[in-house]
Amino acid sequence: MSAFPSRTGLDLIQTRRSFLQRSVGGLGGVALAHLLAQHSRAVDLSDPYAARSSPAAPKAQRVIVIFCSGALSHVDTFDYKPELIRRHGQDLPGHANLVSFQGPNGKLTQPLWDFRPRGQCGKMTSDLLPHIGAMADDLCFFHALTNKSNTHGPAENVMNTGFTFDGFPSMGAWISYALGSENDNLPAFVAIEDPRGMPQSGPNNWANGFLPAAFQGTPFSSTKPVHYLQRPDAVSAQSDVATREAMRFLNEQHAERFSGDPALAARVASYELAARMQLSIPEASQIEDEPNHVKRLYGVDASHPHKAAFAKNCLLARRLIERGVRFVQLFNGAYASGGNLNWDGHSRLKEQYDEHGHILDQPTAGLLKDLKQRGLLESTLVVFATEFGRMPMFQAGTLGRDHNPHGFTCWLAGGGVKAPFSYGTTDAFGYAAEENPTSAHDFHATILHLLGIDHEELSIYHNGIERRLTDVHGYVIRDVLA
Repeated sequence: MSAFPSRTGLDLIQTRRSFLQRSVGGLGGVALAHLLAQHSRAVDLSDPYAARSSPAAPKAQRVIVIFCSGALSHVDTFDYKPELIRRHGQDLPGHANLVSFQGPNGKLTQPLWDFRPRGQCGKMTSDLLPHIGAMADDLCFFHALTNKSNTHGPAENVMNTGFTFDGFPSMGAWISYALGSENDNLPAFVAIEDPRGMPQSGPNNWANGFLPAAFQGTPFSSTKPVHYLQRPDAVSAQSDVATREAMRFLNEQHAERFSGDPALAARVASYELAARMQLSIPEASQIEDEPNHVKRLYGVDASHPHKAAFAKNCLLARRLIERGVRFVQLFNGAYASGGNLNWDGHSRLKEQYDEHGHILDQPTAGLLKDLKQRGLLESTLVVFATEFGRMPMFQAGTLGRDHNPHGFTCWLAGGGVKAPFSYGTTDAFGYAAEENPTSAHDFHATILHLLGIDHEELSIYHNGIERRLTDVHGYVIRDVLA
């Protein structure tokens, strides 16, 4: 007898069927691998910092984001509501017993600073930020932004990464992934922390998430230099150069043995950039080299230490984009502090905002003026943002306003946007978006569009999902395009 069982016709059919099923699965796997390989070639990871052209003609080449941590009150700055002034001390219609993030709210409270017409366009902005207001002719306001979270950390994440949770790539990481750098000696993406400390969501605001590590932001500022950039005193300059040359030779030999490995090539490129930064970062950070009239424009000479430090940060931002840095993220306001170090004005809003406004106003306006005078504003998109707004009434028993994600104001300048222009409105009291409500995804899609990037095409395959900055949402707001 045969040692093998006999094959019936049914056995043969089942065998053929199993073979075909396995073949289809295998072919599908090959096809998937091919598609993923094609996608991975969309960005040449062997040279992650190389400049890459935009898929479409860009209006902007680079971005500066000024982010106000703690949630800047729109009704006290840029969103003028005469009805809020007229109805001061009354209940918010339809929301007499409104309970928000920290509890019950009181009566409607008019803006704590007077509003005046600014610029030739006559845009009404408040006396809290008169220098920024004076630039109204160059600003494109978004008055109906909304956020899906009313908590600082998750809402900060939404505005800077598109998602409430930690672990997603930041907008700067996506943009440097898509476009690379215009400078071989500086990072493509720099995050400049406020002199008073780190923002609520911390490094998540400039993280690479699941993008390759080469695309995370490099954090430093006028008060916080890049760590470990200086060579140790015990190592001579000659020895340092010799060591780098030896490392370069060994890396080249290693790369030849493992040619085609993008992770290895990217790691080598990262080390080489770090070596070049030993010379480029100190030069770019030399604020002292600027003429005195430029330093006065920003307020670098201010007696207030935090204002002077923030002014230096703004000037540093201009020096970086002037030298080819693609994306600069500039923070105003630090971690949770009861509103003492950021814009989270729950209890003493007038007293705290007088301080914060003084720090923010002149340096921000100085940056806009300086970019414009140098002809850089046309090719640089300036984004002024915050995580959400604040309520049009005080919290019950306090002198401050609670969180309001239902409608708030951000603005853009330069880089292909209409100016002066205002898009969207909140209701008569500034409580909720009413006309053209705008999500963070719409905001991000518009920013990417101005850089020549289709937000639906900029994606990466991660954990079985094709991920984007805009998730599965977002529309380009074409009304604001110049």
